[in-house]
Amino acid sequence: MAKYFDVHPDNPQPRAIRQVADGVREGALIAYPTDSCYALGCRLGSRDGIDRIRAIRQLDDRHHFTLVCQDFAQLGQFVRIDNDVFRAIKASTPGSYTFILPATREVPRMLQHPKKKTVGVRIPDHVVAQALLTELGEPLLSSTLLLPDEDEPMTQGWEIKDRLDHVLDAVVDSGDCGTEPTTVIDFSGGEAEIVRRGAGDTSRFE
Repeated sequence: MAKYFDVHPDNPQPRAIRQVADGVREGALIAYPTDSCYALGCRLGSRDGIDRIRAIRQLDDRHHFTLVCQDFAQLGQFVRIDNDVFRAIKASTPGSYTFILPATREVPRMLQHPKKKTVGVRIPDHVVAQALLTELGEPLLSSTLLLPDEDEPMTQGWEIKDRLDHVLDAVVDSGDCGTEPTTVIDFSGGEAEIVRRGAGDTSRFE
């Protein structure tokens, strides 16, 4: 049964955030809010967490997981970025974008695309997600909470708790955060390639 945390969207309760972060450190799989719908999250090196996310979403090994980072400095530890790409990403973060980039050695091989050796990274513009990342001190390995055969992600924490109670360890509810996933930009080839149009404005990458 998943623990349920009702967290204020603008002033998240420190005690609740600490409890969620402690759970993640101990291997918990959580559902949490971002600036572009709810996401599933676990600790960076958690093989069990990855397997559980794959099972919930029915993902194959070509799926790009996302490292949700606190800030640009943290993001830079996990991906290689040249100067031109640096400026483009810096101007778009924090925000509703996921960037696919070559992974550094800090990224476990099981998280990298099997052929391209890339990984998705993003910095959310969401108070609760940022509070959790600050407390955790490391990125959250994440994937959009979009269930198989459904067109839109779930938007209510109570609904997530009700439907996924048996497969999650915790649900962080801070209210509706929309149904539109991030815009995905692939920079792994040096040029911006729009992989998915979502909540982030794509005009600067076209």
